[in-house]
Amino acid sequence: MFFYISQVASFIIMPLSICLIMLLVGFVRIREEWGKRLVLGGIVLLLFFSNSYLSNRLMHAWEPEPKAFDELPVYDLGIVLTGVTNIDKLPKDRTYFNKGADRATHAIQLYKMGKLKKILITGGFGFAPVHPKTEAESLAEFMVWAGVEKSDLILETKARNTRENAVFSQRILHEMGYLESSENNLLLITSAFHMPRAEACFRKTGLFPDTFPVDYYGAAPHLTGKRLLQPNLNSLMVWHILVKEWVGLVTYRLVGYI
Repeated sequence: MFFYISQVASFIIMPLSICLIMLLVGFVRIREEWGKRLVLGGIVLLLFFSNSYLSNRLMHAWEPEPKAFDELPVYDLGIVLTGVTNIDKLPKDRTYFNKGADRATHAIQLYKMGKLKKILITGGFGFAPVHPKTEAESLAEFMVWAGVEKSDLILETKARNTRENAVFSQRILHEMGYLESSENNLLLITSAFHMPRAEACFRKTGLFPDTFPVDYYGAAPHLTGKRLLQPNLNSLMVWHILVKEWVGLVTYRLVGYI
């Protein structure tokens, strides 16, 4: 139930949704003074959220710094969070990546460099799946094709959110006796914007992995007239990601997940 409620609630409070609601209600009540103000406020907010300089500066400040490959020690296990493939796309004879493929490709690179001995992929079905193959299974097929030994992959196929990623991964590792033998020598791999919440969830379960953020949206801020004045659709997506993540952090803290 929490999964479905969170999906609906996160949609309602997204910046673009708020702007559209303001414009729609204001348009219906345009003859009234407050309706005109609502339309004007919606336009101003839309310009604010579509400003690429502001959105990039905020995302850059939020995301943790990347870590160099050669500075990492060898880890017994890398934990890769899914959420980066289009699980509804058919046919299922390939892996369809969305933004965020770094979670898989960088994990493969670390594995081939000898930095990861094994890889745990955690992630089940999304909202209203159209095919019985989970995202973890789809990602595993790609990794095997890219050269990862199938015996070096561990799959967790039930998780639907970050909290379940952590809980179910901890359960699998505990059942395998892996935590005792590896002394918690783990590396958590997920998108940079998502890392604070993911790390907090894993720590709540008693796992204390090192982190390897990937899939960066922000870049070093560089002020230009174009970035400051020209509206950018990508900025709305950046705000969508940030607000959803912030709401997730607050919600998880309120319900005791972190």
